[in-house]
Amino acid sequence: MKKILGIALVVIAAGAAIWWFFLGENPERDAARAAEAEAAVSVAEYPQQVLWGDTHLHTDNSIDAFGFGTRLGPEAALQFARGDKVMSTTGIEAQLARPLDFLVIADHSDGLGATRRLYDAPRMLIQDPTLKRWHDMMHESPEQSQMAIAELITAASDGTLPEALRDPETQEKNTRNIWQSHLATLDKYYQPGKFTPIAGYEWTLMPGGNNLHRVVMYRDGYDKTSKTLPFPGIDGNIEGLFDYMDAYEEATGGRVLAIPHNSNLSNGMMFELTQADGGPMTAEYARRRAMREPVVEATQIKGDSESHPFLSPNDEFSGFGDIGWELGNLPLTAAKEDSQFAGEYLREALKRGLSIEQQTGANPYKFGMIGSTDSHTSLATADEDNFFGKHTGNEPNAKRANESQNLGTRQGRFGWNYLAGGYAAVWARANTRAEIFDAMMRREVYATTGPRMTVRFFGGFNFSGTDFASDWVSGAYAAGVPMGGELSDNGTAPQFIVSALKDPDGAHLDRVQIVKGWTDGHGTLREKVYDVAWSDQGTRRSVAGKVPAVGNTVDLATASYTNDIGAPELQTVWTDPDYTKGQRAFYYVRVLEIPTPRWTLFDAVKFGFKLSEDALRDAVAQERAYTSPIWIGPASDGSLPDSTLPDRAAP
Repeated sequence: MKKILGIALVVIAAGAAIWWFFLGENPERDAARAAEAEAAVSVAEYPQQVLWGDTHLHTDNSIDAFGFGTRLGPEAALQFARGDKVMSTTGIEAQLARPLDFLVIADHSDGLGATRRLYDAPRMLIQDPTLKRWHDMMHESPEQSQMAIAELITAASDGTLPEALRDPETQEKNTRNIWQSHLATLDKYYQPGKFTPIAGYEWTLMPGGNNLHRVVMYRDGYDKTSKTLPFPGIDGNIEGLFDYMDAYEEATGGRVLAIPHNSNLSNGMMFELTQADGGPMTAEYARRRAMREPVVEATQIKGDSESHPFLSPNDEFSGFGDIGWELGNLPLTAAKEDSQFAGEYLREALKRGLSIEQQTGANPYKFGMIGSTDSHTSLATADEDNFFGKHTGNEPNAKRANESQNLGTRQGRFGWNYLAGGYAAVWARANTRAEIFDAMMRREVYATTGPRMTVRFFGGFNFSGTDFASDWVSGAYAAGVPMGGELSDNGTAPQFIVSALKDPDGAHLDRVQIVKGWTDGHGTLREKVYDVAWSDQGTRRSVAGKVPAVGNTVDLATASYTNDIGAPELQTVWTDPDYTKGQRAFYYVRVLEIPTPRWTLFDAVKFGFKLSEDALRDAVAQERAYTSPIWIGPASDGSLPDSTLPDRAAP
C-alpha cells in the first residue's frame, strides 16, 4: 500500500507541475499579490460592519468527506462561498442567496486525501484486507461507501486503523503535496476587502471515540503557512498541538489559533476540571489554553453546545439542538452519563473557568463563541431553506429527514437531528486575514444558528445616558468594552448595552436575554437568565420573572411564516440587579427569533412526504445568536496577557 500511495504521489506531483507550467500558476507570485492587496485595504478605527463566514468546511481532500461521496474540491468550495453557482456532487445546482465574507477550509489533517488515493488505487496492488474491502465498498455504491467510512471513523476512534493509513512517512509526503497546492489556491481566490479564504485544517484527536477535535486557523498567507504541515491528531494530545503552534509562530513569525468544536460529543472530556493527563489544573496550563483557544464553536450541524436542560433546568430555551447528540460520543461507541454533561456544554465550561480562576488565578475557559457548519459537502451553507446536509449522502432528497444518519452504529440518530447551522459573525475593522484573525483573538465575535442578525454587546459602568439615535457605538467603545472584553470590578454594578437587529432577509426577533454565570460567596457556581428586551413589552408583561411565549405563525403545510409577531430590532441598556462586589462573573447575550420552519419542514413540502412524529414535533424552532461573554473580576486576574487584546483604535 505504501508503494501504491508513493506512486500516486509522484503522479499527482507531476500533474501539478505540468499544470502550473502551462497555466502560469505561481504560488510565490500569488502570495506577493495577495499581501500587496491586503496592505492596500483601508482599516477602520473600530469595527463598523459584521463579517459572516464559516471556519469549518470539508472538501474532497478530507478522508471521510471523499468516502461519503463528495467530489467537490477546494476551488468549488471557494466559488460557492463567494456567491458563485456550482453543481453539487449529486447534480443539484447550489448557490448562496448571500455570499460569505470569509471561509476556512478545514480538511482533516490525518489522512489528507487518503480515501481518494485508495479509491483510485489498482485493486490488485492493495494487500491489506481491510483497505481492499473499503476500496470495494467505495466503488460498489454511495451507500456502501458511506458504510466504509463509518467503519473507518470507528477504527480511528478505537485505534485499529490499517498501518498504511497511520504510517507517518507516507502521510507526510502525501500531505505536503496537497497542503501546498491548497495554500496556493487560497491565495489565488483572496480578494482583500471583499472575500477572504483563510488557511486551516481540522485536528482530530478522538480518544475512545470522544470528540476532542479542533480547527486550526492561521493569520498568514502562503509565504509562512507553506513552511509547516498540518499536525496529525489521532495519536496526539492537546499539549502536542500547543507545542506545534508555538513552534510555528517561533519559526515563521506568523500567528495561529485553535477552535474546539462539538464539545457535546466528547463525553465530558472537552472542558475538564483537570489537565489532560488527569493531574490538577495549573495556572500555566490554564493560561496556555486560554491563549491558544480564544474562541469555541458553539453551534454546528452536529448539534448545539451552548446549554443543556440537565445543567440548566430553569432555562426554558436550553434544549436547542440537543436531541440525538446527547446519547453518547461521536461514533456512539460509548453512551453518555449525566455526570459528563458538565464537561461538554459551553455555559457550564464558562462557569468552570471561573472556579478554576478562583483557585489558580487563571481561567482556561475564557473563550468567545462562533458558529460554523462542519459540512462535508464542500458547500458552506447554514440556511434552513438551502441545507445541503452533513455529507453527500444526505444532500437534498425525500428520505434524509426520517432516515437514521449516525456515522458509526446507524442507531440512535436520525436526519432530523442534524441542524442547518451555523455561521461565525466577526466584528473586524476590515475584511482581511489579519483583521479577522485579530478579532477572534480578542473574542469580538458571535455565533448564530444560521440567520444573519446583527448583534452588538458592550459592558461598562457609565452607559445609563446612552441615546441609540446618536453615534452610540463609538461612545460605547470609548466608555466600555465590546463582547469578548474584560471589566475590572470597581465596586459598582456593571452596565451593558445590547442591540439586536433582525436578519434583513429573515424573521423578527422574539427577545434578547443576558445569561450570567458567577461564583457566590461560598464558591458555588451559579447562573441566571434575564429577559432584558422583548417585542410588545407593553402587552407581553413578565410574569414571575418569565416573559410569555411570542406566539407561532408557522404554517406546517407550506413551510412558511409571517412577521406579524416579534420586532425587527431590540435595544436596551441593562444594569445587573444581582451584582455583588467582588464577584467573578461572565455575561453573554442570547438573541431569539420568532418560531420559523426547520429544513426538515422545507424538505417535506418540497418532496411531498410526511415527517415522522418525532421529526414533526421538532420541525419548528427559534433560531438564535450567542455573543462572546464579557467578564468581570479583580483588576488583575492574570488569565490573558495584554498582548492578546490589541488596541481596537490603533491604525
